[in-house]
Amino acid sequence: MPTYVYAMVNPDGSDGATFEVLQRMSDPPLTKHPESGKPVRRVPTMPNLSLQWSEGVNKGKLSDKNLKRLGFAKYQNAGDGKFEKRAGAGPDSISA
Repeated sequence: MPTYVYAMVNPDGSDGATFEVLQRMSDPPLTKHPESGKPVRRVPTMPNLSLQWSEGVNKGKLSDKNLKRLGFAKYQNAGDGKFEKRAGAGPDSISA
């Protein structure tokens, strides 16, 4: 279930304190604070993806060989605004 951010609505219409609520996507947005009953509105936020990132788990997925196989190019910062290709098709180096 996603976590949604809500803001209390002040009497002048501005946003007040914020809080988070764990809700199903099918649940309607809250209109009142669960404890105080004051009006609230949902604040648009970027999705927060829980991907369980770990170097050991994803190392093979992001390997140069696998990226090349999937059609991606990988460049590594070589300093001074230059990037050198480590995997895939494309120019051997690019500059910023």
